[in-house]
Amino acid sequence: MGQRVDVIILIGPVIFVLEFKIGEKNFPLYAIEQVWDYALDLKNFHESSHNHYIAPVLIATKAQLMNADVVTTPQNDKLFFPIKCNADSLIEVIKNVLLFSEGDDIEHDRWEYGRYCPTPTIIEAAMALYNCHTVDDISRSDASAINLTQTSKAISDIISESKEKREKSICFVTGVPGSGKTLVGLNIATTHIDKTSDLYSVFLSGNGPLVKILREALVRDKVRREKERGNKIRKREAFSEVKAFIQNVHHFRDDCLVDSTVAPIEHVAIFDEAQRAWNKEQTSNFMSRKKHTPNLNQSEPEFLISCLDRHLDWAVIICLVGGGQEINTGEAGISEWIESLNQSFPEWYIYLSSRLTDSEYGAGTILNKLASHPKVILIDKLHLAVSMRSFRAEHISLLVKQMLDLDIKGAQKTLGKINNYPMAITRDISKAKQWLKKQARGSERYGIVVSSQAERLKPHAIDVKSPMNPIHWFLDGKDDVRSSYYLEDVATEFHIQGLELDWVCITWDADFRYSKEGWKHFSFRGNRWTYIKKEERKNYLKNAYRVLLTRARQGMVIVVPPGDSKDPTRSPEYYDTTYEYLKNIGFTEI
Repeated sequence: MGQRVDVIILIGPVIFVLEFKIGEKNFPLYAIEQVWDYALDLKNFHESSHNHYIAPVLIATKAQLMNADVVTTPQNDKLFFPIKCNADSLIEVIKNVLLFSEGDDIEHDRWEYGRYCPTPTIIEAAMALYNCHTVDDISRSDASAINLTQTSKAISDIISESKEKREKSICFVTGVPGSGKTLVGLNIATTHIDKTSDLYSVFLSGNGPLVKILREALVRDKVRREKERGNKIRKREAFSEVKAFIQNVHHFRDDCLVDSTVAPIEHVAIFDEAQRAWNKEQTSNFMSRKKHTPNLNQSEPEFLISCLDRHLDWAVIICLVGGGQEINTGEAGISEWIESLNQSFPEWYIYLSSRLTDSEYGAGTILNKLASHPKVILIDKLHLAVSMRSFRAEHISLLVKQMLDLDIKGAQKTLGKINNYPMAITRDISKAKQWLKKQARGSERYGIVVSSQAERLKPHAIDVKSPMNPIHWFLDGKDDVRSSYYLEDVATEFHIQGLELDWVCITWDADFRYSKEGWKHFSFRGNRWTYIKKEERKNYLKNAYRVLLTRARQGMVIVVPPGDSKDPTRSPEYYDTTYEYLKNIGFTEI
């Protein structure tokens, strides 16, 4: 992942991770987090380091002599807090750590040949892929996660065959939340990043915050790398290169509208979160109001396929599909893609994940219409079944699905299988914040997420209508009040879909309430809560909580406020039933 620790020493039962700051008299925060991150990387992702003591040591060679505290972190996973010392006291630090540690000596050869199986965030993955790594380099290789590589290969094979046979193909990749769909898409895009190649591809997303954050992360990383090489590059120059690689799907659409006869430069287009593409009504309405194009009578899927269909030889569209992820008005689900192909593009080859028939993907009965289609091919490898986001617990997406489907017995059983992924519930948001800060180590990112309909959290200093810049929230450090670390600004499902944090606090409002009859759905209008009656909008709200509950890589805390009997908009009965439901599932209370 591009991290280069100065020194690793194996002595007895301990792995010492040493970071030297030559000539430094102080211990800056960035350096403390740096050595801590090295140790966490080994603890989490290096197979033969999992069960050993790891001692991160920061050596400021010119610092004053001081007593170095040797203390393990409260997570009880044999990881020490960063130990600070100077050059002269290093030997004493090593002796003290060894006195503290018990166990058999580490077998050096076995340790050295242990597998390194990283699980990067999508931001880290994008930077690594953009810098010429492959999905094999940055992903787990254990048996439960192996189909990430297999899926990438299956898509590459479809692209190669389509080019060779001069065919037009569309493939649908499905996956559970956090399984690596976006990672697969970015891998294909970076593999074919050369504009002079007829395999040149583009990564498209209708998720505005995701596009902005990934672009900014790649630009910052490129500027930093060039500076380290002694080269000066302006941010604007770096951005011009990055923006062609990752594009907002709506901008791509607008460019294709300029001349309806010209094919786009790309033969391969990857559509992230394809289930969120707009239906005909939403597309037509938006184009008429915002783009002064009143005659566009196509859904977004139909128009986007038609753009690639302009190529006279071949083209490939890759649709990355998340189940139960539609969260906004006009998002058509995968059925609109199938309908468009069935009615308007019968000559296209259709490669389907065998799991696209599952109800949560919304394909419905339309798939039955394709049953006799001669160009439909089912491929098992186009489904990603294992969550890579929650590297500590692969069952989180199933647990969330069971919670939202009110399968309490199933949720209790699944929760019982999750051992090293801390989860808690509380009625006190201040306790939740303390919990987050205690759990997070090094530069592990944490933050508060809420539903965009959670309008009665204002008494807890949470205002979903307050402007929030997702770039600062996701990318800036602990010294920036706009970052997620400050626990002041909050992200909604629209900001965080497709992204993740290490530790998440979900604050649950009265918009989505548990009852024995099922979930009750509300929106806040004027001075009161009103029932949501449309099934479509109910589904959006349920999916919003699905998104929020599947954003954490390492653990989460759920806050259900106690309400206030003096405030009719925050009556305790609006919240108590939800809290009791979560409590009955078996979550730990704090």
